[in-house]
Amino acid sequence: MLRGEKRLIQQIRYLARDGPSLVAGIGDDCAVLRVPPGRELLVTTDFSLENVHFRRDWHPPELVGWRCLTRGLSDIAAMGGEPRAAFLSLALPSDLPQRWVNRFLTGLLGLAREFHLPLAGGDTAQSRSGIQADIIVVGSVPKGKAVLRSGAKPGEYIYVTGELGGAAAALAQMAQSPAGRTGVLAQFRPQARVAVGQSLRRRGLASAMIDLSDGLSTDLEHICQESHVGAEIEAAAIPRAQFAKAQVPLEFALHGGDDYELLFTSAADVPSKIAGVRVTRIGRTLRASGMCIVSRDGKSKPLHARGWEHFRRSS
Repeated sequence: MLRGEKRLIQQIRYLARDGPSLVAGIGDDCAVLRVPPGRELLVTTDFSLENVHFRRDWHPPELVGWRCLTRGLSDIAAMGGEPRAAFLSLALPSDLPQRWVNRFLTGLLGLAREFHLPLAGGDTAQSRSGIQADIIVVGSVPKGKAVLRSGAKPGEYIYVTGELGGAAAALAQMAQSPAGRTGVLAQFRPQARVAVGQSLRRRGLASAMIDLSDGLSTDLEHICQESHVGAEIEAAAIPRAQFAKAQVPLEFALHGGDDYELLFTSAADVPSKIAGVRVTRIGRTLRASGMCIVSRDGKSKPLHARGWEHFRRSS
């Protein structure tokens, strides 16, 4: 059973760490953050909901905590920002074992330490419908330098970091055989590309950028809509992850989501590696609206956004 709310907050406060951006954190009504001169704040929030973003019988608590924070860090990365502080709100069922919470915090705070990121506050409440975790990450970026989704121009190149489709392949495998988790769980430990995002921003290489949480097709559509451009991508160029000793299907790489890589546009030739991470050119932006994909034999067909979308009605 869970500890009482006061003891739970005391535990989190004991485990959390301070940082240079934090003037006052857990223990006051509000956190007090220090913003360096000449910088602007970035603020992002993301839910991690049981049976939507994770399943207790599939995902170890440490991975749930890791992924919870990764979701926020990845958004900061997509703006070219530097993480400054995190806030965690937890709604937990009263019959949840305390050990689950301890392991969740181990995963989340372990990742926070890697980024020297203080947990500056949050909230706790009792849930009547499973575990609900809301992560808020505050970052900063030099004034006027945040990389937005709206900066792409026609005729630019489209790039992506890392490899795509691994998380979708792992999820499909878990759905078929939940007991066979060997070699699968590694796909649920994504890396937030914070250093890559900062490098792209500093070097002025990215005109528009987004993190790949909902799937390449859906997130590319977000850039197209915000920038008022179209896009053409090459199927053969998309870097697909290896899973079970084989390359994942193209559909997983296009629509799977949960990769937390960076998708960006640039007018320049971008190096094939940035901050040690592979970067691949997969297409170009167009003046005409809409998206298309070119197959290996040179045939072009429309590309529709089929990644993750909440509240989507099944057809």
